[in-house]
Amino acid sequence: MTAQEIIGLMESRRNERQRTELMRFFKTGPGEYGEGDEFLGLKVPQTREVVKQAQDTALGEVAQLLMSPWHEVRLCGLLILVAQFERLTAKRLVYDPAAIKRRDEIVSIYLKYADQANNWDLVDLSAPKTVGHWLLLPTNLGDGSQDYKRHVIDQLAHSPCLWRQRISMVCTWKTTQQGDPSWCLRYAEIHLHHPHDLMHKAVGWMLREMGKRVSMDLLRDFLRQHAHNMPRTTLRYAIEKMTERERKEWMIKPKSVVRPNFSHF
Repeated sequence: MTAQEIIGLMESRRNERQRTELMRFFKTGPGEYGEGDEFLGLKVPQTREVVKQAQDTALGEVAQLLMSPWHEVRLCGLLILVAQFERLTAKRLVYDPAAIKRRDEIVSIYLKYADQANNWDLVDLSAPKTVGHWLLLPTNLGDGSQDYKRHVIDQLAHSPCLWRQRISMVCTWKTTQQGDPSWCLRYAEIHLHHPHDLMHKAVGWMLREMGKRVSMDLLRDFLRQHAHNMPRTTLRYAIEKMTERERKEWMIKPKSVVRPNFSHF
């Protein structure tokens, strides 16, 4: 399908009532984080139905979707990238030269248009399964090393763009799922004192997942170092899987305990 065919299909499903609700939910008013974003009024399952029909769309056409003023069209483009990337991650394709080349092309497109993933849902539904998964796979980008991958995510983390910053944090969900806590810990420390509530939530969420999937003791170590001065929202999110008694203890904000610098991971 072409970008125009996809956009036409999605515009035909426009729903004014849902549009109003979504614009309110995603904070599109003056001064809010989604200010100026435009919605068609499609729910995520409706967008996913379009993705199923359009998952073989050429990357050049996907780029046009990512530049659309419609929120749901940008989401469709991002989910097409996810679908195409995931098809290239089967065990038999991990080291396949053609698959590596194609994965790199998808990640390059994602990074080029990262500013267009300009709300938390767009980031959260796409970053872990593209950029996050790429961190775990062979690549020909740069020198192909872990240092190069870290450089790529560092650039996102230190960007002035909130959404690139959120990508750098949320993409660690995939590495955590595969048992590697180092990415989460590195970017949690970098973003720990970020001024925006959306990053407070992202950091706490990723720390919670790291504790649940890798090591609660490692999470406790991180909290012993930082709980005394981390944002309350981050702390609440991070400790959600602990017992009620332990959660209450952490919310007291204990004094700092010297621990290793996790950004060195």
